[in-house]
Amino acid sequence: MESFSQLPSSKQTPNSMTKSLLFVVLSLFLLSGCSSKKLLQTQDFTKPINSTKTLNITETKKAIPEYKPSQNNWITIALYEEYKKWYRTPYEYGGFDTSGLDCSSLIQNIYKDAFNIDLPRTTKDQVQKGYLVSRTSVKEGDLVFFKTGYKQRHAGIIIEKDKFIHTSSKRGVSISSLNNPYWRDKYWQTRRILP
Repeated sequence: MESFSQLPSSKQTPNSMTKSLLFVVLSLFLLSGCSSKKLLQTQDFTKPINSTKTLNITETKKAIPEYKPSQNNWITIALYEEYKKWYRTPYEYGGFDTSGLDCSSLIQNIYKDAFNIDLPRTTKDQVQKGYLVSRTSVKEGDLVFFKTGYKQRHAGIIIEKDKFIHTSSKRGVSISSLNNPYWRDKYWQTRRILP
């Protein structure tokens, strides 16, 4: 096989030279497309490592929730296992996985994984499921709904007594109390899905 420089000049037509040149340019472009300006970074081992540039391995571990349920019934245990899985997942409107999710998606995921029950994706549709329960009669697994604005709704799942799992923009997936003044004032209704 002859290299480009070994080809006799008499055999190269302007058209073939253009094609060859185009091939070389495209090859170089494709080979350099995945590189960056900083191809290799060397470390001077004679100098101390700058602590701001070291990798903090503990940041990649999942945080352990401080909350522990006081009840041991199967619904609370199933919800607590789901809570540990989703704990501190950030709030993201329209999100649906561990990179971020909203309240209705959290409910949908937990109900599917813990109880194998399919619920609608939106709070508007979830509030139509099950049956209405008084605030004083809430129990584990009930869906609790809040009016947080003129047309804004929020939802969570009762894990025990007055505690509910939800996701907030400040703390991600967490547990709050229905007796918290903010949630007490925003309370709208409770729906029971589970028997």
